[in-house]
Amino acid sequence: MIILLKEVQLEIQRRIAYLRPTQKNDGSFRYCFETGVMPDAFLIMLLRTFDLDKEVLIKQLTERIVSLQNEDGLWTLFDDEEHNLSATIQAYTALLYSGYYQKNDRILRKAERYIIDSGGISRAHFLTRWMLSVNGLYEWPKLFYLPLSLLLVPTYVPLNFYELSTYARIHFVPMMVAGNKKFSLTSRHTPSLSHLDVREQKQESEETTQESRASIFLVDHLKQLASLPSYIHKLGYQAAERYMLERIEKDGTLYSYATSTFFMIYGLLALGYKKDSFVIQKAIDGICSLLSTCSGHVHVENSTSTVWDTALLSYALQEAGVPQQDPMIKGTTRYLKKRQHTKLGDWQFHNPNTAPGGWGFSDINTNNPDLDDTSAAIRALSRRAQTDTDYLESWQRGINWLLSMQNKDGGFAAFEKNTDSILFTYLPLENAKDAATDPATADLTGRVLECLGNFAGMNKSHPSIKAAVKWLFDHQLDNGSWYGRWGVCYIYGTWAAITGLRAVGVSASDPRIIKAINWLKSIQQEDGGFGESCYSASLKKYVPLSFSTPSQTAWALDALMTICPLKDRSVEKGIKFLLNPNLTEQQTHYPTGIGLPGQFYIQYHSYNDIFPLLALAHYAKKHSS
Repeated sequence: MIILLKEVQLEIQRRIAYLRPTQKNDGSFRYCFETGVMPDAFLIMLLRTFDLDKEVLIKQLTERIVSLQNEDGLWTLFDDEEHNLSATIQAYTALLYSGYYQKNDRILRKAERYIIDSGGISRAHFLTRWMLSVNGLYEWPKLFYLPLSLLLVPTYVPLNFYELSTYARIHFVPMMVAGNKKFSLTSRHTPSLSHLDVREQKQESEETTQESRASIFLVDHLKQLASLPSYIHKLGYQAAERYMLERIEKDGTLYSYATSTFFMIYGLLALGYKKDSFVIQKAIDGICSLLSTCSGHVHVENSTSTVWDTALLSYALQEAGVPQQDPMIKGTTRYLKKRQHTKLGDWQFHNPNTAPGGWGFSDINTNNPDLDDTSAAIRALSRRAQTDTDYLESWQRGINWLLSMQNKDGGFAAFEKNTDSILFTYLPLENAKDAATDPATADLTGRVLECLGNFAGMNKSHPSIKAAVKWLFDHQLDNGSWYGRWGVCYIYGTWAAITGLRAVGVSASDPRIIKAINWLKSIQQEDGGFGESCYSASLKKYVPLSFSTPSQTAWALDALMTICPLKDRSVEKGIKFLLNPNLTEQQTHYPTGIGLPGQFYIQYHSYNDIFPLLALAHYAKKHSS
């Protein structure tokens, strides 16, 4: 055990030394936020449709898309995924747009056959179908109509626009504008996808018979909004325009997301904006500012993850023993303090009379704080706040904002408070249950508890903490695990829940904690690591990987160490896995972050630096305590 400790200490120092030269001059750490082909494909389509002179960039994006094609000719979002229709359609379409490939080229033949055999474009996810329709590649389907008069409904009415989640709103508004107007834009580069349109005539009626009573109820109410006088709808379009324009960041992006910015460009065009208008050209520049080199290829990051990565890494470095006066820590805390939000955002609609104080995810984000980044920033600033009054004030505003965002059910959500109405989850759109609302989740609730317990001195006797603890125990699954919404998946949620509960004083002997620990031990792999498939997110059940990943192993190990002695076999095996210098590219490049189950997974390039360092640091600290 002493030998293992020495190896851990050496590895901690090696990792710290490796990180030092990677820090940027502003104090931040910048990693690639890598996803599938969607943002790259959408940018190729946009650049060609606007006929912009970006040939080198189009070729670079095309090369990345081709590099991600599987041996069977299809595109998937993670290694063990058998197939993904939407990703394949996105890639296929972008390659045709690029002009470097034709539909009869060998590289596209298997993809074409698979798309047709899978039901064609009509079976793609609605985000993909929308992008094809707005580019004149697919007839606007007779989808559910979302009237823009919804934006005018007062917030005290149960069915109002702000009952949707913030990430649904920011994407739905431009989609609704273009979709309701049946807008499309083509160019000399627009290919034909008619050979991929193999819709069955009876499909629409089959879908209708499968709608639940709740879905029919929701649709009927929205149809009532659609029947309002035309001048009301005109006001709705004006409200939609204001909603978008008021949420543009200084780099031209909408909420700092590439996806919503793509949609905004087409939404504004549908409202009559010209292609050369300032706001649209600025939006295109904003998307291009998200270009990065990921895994050797140029890639459009859907947003930067700079605040998130810097906050998490700053905390991990401090836990690893890097002192406050070290320039590396001074730089991170200085950077984070500057990124604290100072203006009201959409969160105020459900949480009025609270001062701003949260942090957002990306470097440019000033509109959209979230609880995850806020708790991460608080951890990073806590030690400096003890000796610097300016940082103490910033830290206190963060704590106040975080506490104010607790849901009435006791849990904590990602972006907003009490945006958990079940009604909008019955929208007849894919992923409505995953994205239309922002309910409390185990990962957010657990991490907020861990932050408040370890860094604000709060415990389970406090009413807010007591309510959150109850929420977690009420949502524990029968096997002892918790589902995590923003990471993959049950390991992620269980780690957050256990560490949060322990931080606020829940006993190690609590049978529910023991049950969770036993579940983690039961899924540990032979090599000592842990690995969970992205399939868990869409299937909503634990699906193991055939290999272990560093981040998931670190999460599980961090949870185990809150209960188990360091000599516990599961802990020792996990530590030895993290010390292994010969992990495969498959192990270190598997996506362990989630944007939208089934459609959008994230490989955080930072995670292999952050979480193993944190787990090793906690092992060393526990050994010395």
